[in-house]
Amino acid sequence: MGSDFHDHFDKAKALFDTANHILGYDLSRLCFEGPEEELRLTIHTQPALYVTSCVALAVLSDRIALKPYAYAGHSVGEYSALHAAGALSFETGLKLVQKRAELMQEATVSRPGGMAAIIGMDADEVKEICRVSRSEGIIAVANFNCPGQTVISGETEALQAACEMAKSKGAKRVLPLSVSGAFHSPLMANSGDALYPYLRDAHFKNTVAPVVVNVTAEYCTSGVDFAPYLTMQLSGSVRWEESMRLLISDGVDTFIEIGSGTVLAGLMKRIDRNVSVHSVRDSDSLEKTLAGLSVN
Repeated sequence: MGSDFHDHFDKAKALFDTANHILGYDLSRLCFEGPEEELRLTIHTQPALYVTSCVALAVLSDRIALKPYAYAGHSVGEYSALHAAGALSFETGLKLVQKRAELMQEATVSRPGGMAAIIGMDADEVKEICRVSRSEGIIAVANFNCPGQTVISGETEALQAACEMAKSKGAKRVLPLSVSGAFHSPLMANSGDALYPYLRDAHFKNTVAPVVVNVTAEYCTSGVDFAPYLTMQLSGSVRWEESMRLLISDGVDTFIEIGSGTVLAGLMKRIDRNVSVHSVRDSDSLEKTLAGLSVN
């Protein structure tokens, strides 16, 4: 994650060095060398995703003047989107992400659970399955990702009941996710409450362009609103498909995914194949994106 940018761009190396100092451990080594099981720990995964996204943004911004219509980020990606939109500094964002990860990691111990992706089923059907499965415990829709892909999250027994019901009702696939807890479910509500004072004290600025908020799938530019939204995000659903459809309905036809992979580009192919999607995760994809943008 991010090693190519680190090796070829001074600004990328500087951001990784800053991150190592703030976090108090060698995040760059963990991103570049692993071990993967350590990198997959929530307390490491979230800072790693944030930093690599900001690194990719910095490198891209050095090559082209970006003036996006709006920004959006999926789950922890909302923090890098807010940084990109000018709401908070890289350093402040990383400190918030670190605290968020710590609180969520603690919640996986005090309120254990899991997550599963339901493939090939309408989102309304999945919502109904969650409603029925609440007789077994806490369960909710965590992510409305794209048509035919919805992620559910909750306590183990309720999650198992919902997965079995989804299979019986015709889901093409039910995939347990390799995560340590029930993220974006009511099991994270206490973590959100604990995070709020840190978010409030961050004093978010108004953004240079709107950010489409996960929990509302609506535009926001007001700095004072982001702390409450990010608090709710921990236990609320990520309304990604709605967020992307909002942008498309307003005429956005070019999207740039900035970070460590191409997951969001893949989701967009399921949402609307008529838009142009680019991903920036290393030098090769950077050059392809710049070439694609010049053509457009």
